[in-house]
Amino acid sequence: MANDSKERNAIDMRRLPVYLLLDTSGSMRGERIEAVKNGLQVLVSKLRQDPFALESVWISIITFDREVKQLLPLTALEVLQLPDIIPPESGPTHMGAALELLSLKLDTEVHKGSDTEKGDWRPLLFLMTDGKPSDLAAFRAVVPKIKAQNLAGIIACAAGAEANDSYLKELTDTVVHLDTADSSTLMAFFKWVSASIGTGNKSVGTAESIQLPPPPEEVHVII
Repeated sequence: MANDSKERNAIDMRRLPVYLLLDTSGSMRGERIEAVKNGLQVLVSKLRQDPFALESVWISIITFDREVKQLLPLTALEVLQLPDIIPPESGPTHMGAALELLSLKLDTEVHKGSDTEKGDWRPLLFLMTDGKPSDLAAFRAVVPKIKAQNLAGIIACAAGAEANDSYLKELTDTVVHLDTADSSTLMAFFKWVSASIGTGNKSVGTAESIQLPPPPEEVHVII
């Protein structure tokens, strides 16, 4: 009977899908990508300390440089193992192609509700770049598609002086800027992402969009 109960709970549990789209172009090599890896470790560790998040949050990681890869398919927080991330020496930033892949994964990985079964909660998207889309036409073509996919929140981060806020504003009204993309600033950003996921995890289904926690001083919200 106990096993039957666990199986029913697993079936009834609604997931909160969280997609992380990370710029891994050549400019991210060195300190920046190491800071991202450390930030991801902290993000996962903090979320695992939240029992509610541990039961419901599922995470996927999509990276984009000259290639676009889903390094981590949508995976339960409890069993998630972070992949290694190795940026190329140089090359373009195919953000548009990354959003195309995201659109496909939203269609195939996120469970839709039915008359007999509740679907997943509306997904969250966090996108971070230290530049701008090299495939601008593809980026602008896919933005309306992403906006139509009913996400609970799209949070975009422009990391460093070379990052362009204006393109990200075409994707979402929630854009934050990091003045630098060093270890301490990126760590502060990922801690804020963790807090945002935790807040969103508790508010999904009760509001049209998630209410984000106040950002740390390193993270500036772009109006």
